[in-house]
Amino acid sequence: MKNKNVGWLVIGISLFIGIVIWIFNSGITSVLNATCDMGSTCSMYKTLSLQTWISIAITLVVFCIGLFLVLSKENERIVVKKIKSTASLNPKEFDKKHLKNLDADEKEIMNLILKNKGSMFQSRLADETGLGKVKVTRVLDALEGQGLIERKRRRMTNIVILRRD
Repeated sequence: MKNKNVGWLVIGISLFIGIVIWIFNSGITSVLNATCDMGSTCSMYKTLSLQTWISIAITLVVFCIGLFLVLSKENERIVVKKIKSTASLNPKEFDKKHLKNLDADEKEIMNLILKNKGSMFQSRLADETGLGKVKVTRVLDALEGQGLIERKRRRMTNIVILRRD
């Protein structure tokens, strides 16, 4: 189950426990009123009060745990893979084979990736080319469609990797 669902379940359980405590307390209080002749000085009232406050505190702790689970962010699965180095690729050789039919923006991005040993963060590409993030995304979509690069998700950005075919 996801944390959020478990959190809602725990909150529901704590509310149920709170209702049970209230019903129990009401029942015991009515029994004490009927059986204890000393009135409010009866030692049973102090015991009941202490037990009620302890059970309310435990219920609040359970409720807070449920609230924490509901509000907490899901853990991201981090996948770490070693990227094969493309340093052995000769940029001029790669240019001749693959860069013939690319437009200026595509060539600029490909040359940056080649200069950075075949891999680069997408956000850094946008910074170094001076192109907007949307434009860089569209250019990378085109390059990925041609099979020249591939993108791997890394938290809040992508890493762009030169494909070796």
